[in-house]
Amino acid sequence: MKHFPHFLLTATSLLLLAAPAHASRLESWRFDSNRNQLEFITDEDVQPRAQLISDPTRLVIDLPGVILGRPASTQSYGGAIRSVRLGQFDRGAARLVVELAPGYTIDPNQVKFRGITARQWTVQLPTPQLLPADTAVNTPSGGVTGGSNQSGSSTQIQGVRVTPDGIFIRTNGGSPTLNVSRSDDRGQITVDVQGATLALAAPRDVLVNRLGVNRVTLSQPQASPPVARITLNVDRSSPDWQATTSSVGGLVLLPTSKVASGGEGNTAPTPVFRPGALATIESIALENNDSQLVVRASQPLKYTTGWDRATGAYRVTINSAQLSKTVKGPQLEASSPVLKLRLRQETANTAVILITPASGVLISDLNQPSQQSLALQLQRSRSPVAVQPNPSANIPVPVAPRTDPVAPPSNYPNPDPPRATNGRPVVIIDPGHGGPDPGAIGIGGLQEKGIVLDIGQKVAAILERQGVQAVITRSDDRDLDLEPRVQLAERINATVFVSIHANSISLSRPDISGLETYYYQSGLNLARTIHQSVLEGTGIQDRGVRSARFYVLRKTSMPSVLVEVGFVTGRDDAAKLSDGNYRTQMANAIARGILRYLGRSS
Repeated sequence: MKHFPHFLLTATSLLLLAAPAHASRLESWRFDSNRNQLEFITDEDVQPRAQLISDPTRLVIDLPGVILGRPASTQSYGGAIRSVRLGQFDRGAARLVVELAPGYTIDPNQVKFRGITARQWTVQLPTPQLLPADTAVNTPSGGVTGGSNQSGSSTQIQGVRVTPDGIFIRTNGGSPTLNVSRSDDRGQITVDVQGATLALAAPRDVLVNRLGVNRVTLSQPQASPPVARITLNVDRSSPDWQATTSSVGGLVLLPTSKVASGGEGNTAPTPVFRPGALATIESIALENNDSQLVVRASQPLKYTTGWDRATGAYRVTINSAQLSKTVKGPQLEASSPVLKLRLRQETANTAVILITPASGVLISDLNQPSQQSLALQLQRSRSPVAVQPNPSANIPVPVAPRTDPVAPPSNYPNPDPPRATNGRPVVIIDPGHGGPDPGAIGIGGLQEKGIVLDIGQKVAAILERQGVQAVITRSDDRDLDLEPRVQLAERINATVFVSIHANSISLSRPDISGLETYYYQSGLNLARTIHQSVLEGTGIQDRGVRSARFYVLRKTSMPSVLVEVGFVTGRDDAAKLSDGNYRTQMANAIARGILRYLGRSS
């Protein structure tokens, strides 16, 4: 096995490297809590970026050019390291977040990255340290008074912990007086803690998404005499809550058994659920200062989530559900955390929501505040703590060794004879998307599904005229999932598989245009041949041949490629792709590349 040198960088290093134009994948990651070491492996080269963020203290590691292809996840630990979260920061980067327990911090200059290869990295964290002693001073009575508490209050709120049946507020000091109230719109429950202050390390905002509670926030509305406030942002149909002091030191918040209707002594009727009935999606709205996308329905919801690699959007699939005829998504302003939102009734019993987050927005998790609602957490990137690097460290920024594909053999482009059926090559042409899924939508409403269908039909016709059997996965505007496309190719023992798509990025980036061609394993030579033919035949900008783990590439056994014929959001590409003559030119170039690969003259 070849050995690679080790490289080091500190968490305060800012790596000014452009993210790759293609999407690689996070293969695996794990955190060794005994060694305080994080390890991760990607399927292609990656250059991580790191920053330390406060309130609460956490180390944020971004992996540019990496797409998860899986739901966000969190692993919780005991001790000073509270949890490690994995999520999609935006369409161009995955994010790993190591969160410390309240009251702890780390020295960012002691965080060491080691690039074993360009695809395999370890991150060594130093031992977390308690915050300086001036944030908590022991009093003769055994209580703890925060440094900012000048009034002599005997209670200090230290942290928040969600339990199976409620919420526990960790405190130091005596037993305070508690006042509980609920807002008129029933969306908030507040607990005012008399004579209490917040510890400097106490979290100010805690995500819950259980028991009808979305999140808990801590604040200090009154300094003298001190009053600390605990605010529960709740579902309006959730029950009331009660607060009591605990004998072990702390406050216990528990839901009551009845749901108040707003009038004292009254209760609201419990929703009637009909077993087997479809849930109707009644509303989808941005709430809690645009930090959540909330879905509400008439019945309990069952769902699955994951990143849709075909569209690049976060996909929420809700089973046994239907979209209301009047349901609409939220109005998306320029500052919205959601760039694009699409609703569709995929089958009679399945509703799908596709969410494309805006740049700098992380979809961190999706939970159920109540049986009839879903809350998708939208987290904007926060400014890092201004940390000055140690001038004596002088550690160079590492450049991990490249692991590019092996160069083609001397008899390129076709070192291995392609398979044939009955002596005649069979080529699958796969126009992406279709039906209710338009694919990417670009300038002037230009839709990917129509562009690629036209190009695909023309490619198939050209191949047939050249004596090559061409089978197209869809010949009209119909909905077709990824698996049936692969099954068709396997069933007919196809020689090669060519999927045709159009690319997109934010409409605010019309300057980005160009051709990208993707392959996986055996498709490298096919990809290079088609790519070169398109460059020659159209003059389109070259954005490279890339390896990717798209479903249709991984699951097909024959050489397979995915051709992105241009950006519908690109000023240059969109104008050309709208022109039928240019689409014919593109089809000729793709067909010519396929024929070259098959060893046939065009």
